[in-house]
Amino acid sequence: MLVAGGSLLAGVVGYRCFERKTWGDAFLHAAMVLAGIGVVDMPQTPAGRVFVGGYALYAGAVFLVVAGIVFAPIVHRLLHRFHWDEGKG
Repeated sequence: MLVAGGSLLAGVVGYRCFERKTWGDAFLHAAMVLAGIGVVDMPQTPAGRVFVGGYALYAGAVFLVVAGIVFAPIVHRLLHRFHWDEGKG
């Protein structure tokens, strides 16, 4: 939750600074990119384009890391349940 919240806050601040969006619009844009849905509308400034591109790449990496953290215990339990961790096939 801290990673997601911090990432959302960074996106909101970035949209406020680089694209001059209102707080509500900045939240909407950051949440959509962070959720993997994509941009709501294309950035208008060159600095905004660079920010949104970097934020989208960062959001993709955060998604993979958080998914790995969430699913690791489940996969680990399945490995034990079916004895796949013994290396015998």
